Amino acid sequence: MKKFIGKRLILAIITMWVIITVTFIMMHAVPGDPFSKEGRMPAAVYDSLNKRYGLDQPLSTQYSIYLKNVVHGDLGDSMYSSAENVNQMIKRGAPVSARLGLQAFIIAMILGPLFGSIAALYQNKAPDYIMMIIALIGISVPSFILATIFIKFIAQESEFFPIGGWGSFRHTILPSLALSFMPMASSARLMRSSMLEVLGQDYVKTAKSKGLSKIRVIMNHAVRNAILPIVSTMGTTLAGLITGSFVIEKIFGIPGLGAFFVTSIGNRDYTLIMGTTIFYSFILIILLLIVDILYGIIDPRIDIARN
Repeated sequence: MKKFIGKRLILAIITMWVIITVTFIMMHAVPGDPFSKEGRMPAAVYDSLNKRYGLDQPLSTQYSIYLKNVVHGDLGDSMYSSAENVNQMIKRGAPVSARLGLQAFIIAMILGPLFGSIAALYQNKAPDYIMMIIALIGISVPSFILATIFIKFIAQESEFFPIGGWGSFRHTILPSLALSFMPMASSARLMRSSMLEVLGQDYVKTAKSKGLSKIRVIMNHAVRNAILPIVSTMGTTLAGLITGSFVIEKIFGIPGLGAFFVTSIGNRDYTLIMGTTIFYSFILIILLLIVDILYGIIDPRIDIARN
């Protein structure tokens, strides 16, 4: 176990270094800079700002300084916000995005496998068609369309659901549902196909022939093995939900990290763009490491001690 985790940590560090390097190069490869506003800024102010953020130094020097700061946990100062640095912005916005993403993840990981299992157990029957129609809607309709529909036909027609904002649990329900539909649909379709394959395996037939109850066969033999493909995608799904809620946050007026990221792109705020990218990448890598370990624990055929 320790050897396995050690290998994954080394790979994680190398991956983070590659991401930091590539992001840094891409930021500076784009023509222009954060302070070139079509000549509207006085030359003295322009030079002062470039010096303030180290943009007047060679790229190699900028890179080495930035890499050193990142290692020490300093993501720098925002080039367009004097009130907060990048660390403070992430600290303020990340919990909001994380809560929204986690709630959407829980919904998707409960309903998706459940719908997929029902569809497989009632293959080519009414429950199967109903579950797959729901999955098809989830895959076909973008989350921002669902968010608009929820606001129009649910929030505006009900006093229980707020139209927007962030505060109580009620504010999180509709955004979480809109965000969860696509991963829920994907996991439902994946679970259905995996469940159908597992139900045809010899060990399931053997369990049935031994006289085990149907629910025991399904839960102990079928579901446990059929859900492995879902587990292998949980890391990227969770990271995608936490980091991919920009549009949903915008529609519902949620003060999450997505708002900072969108603003940083429009302002060409180098430090904020790189800081949020590094933060998102770190979250994704950690989640993938956790999923690798869980996958080995759930599937007894995988010996993580040898990896």
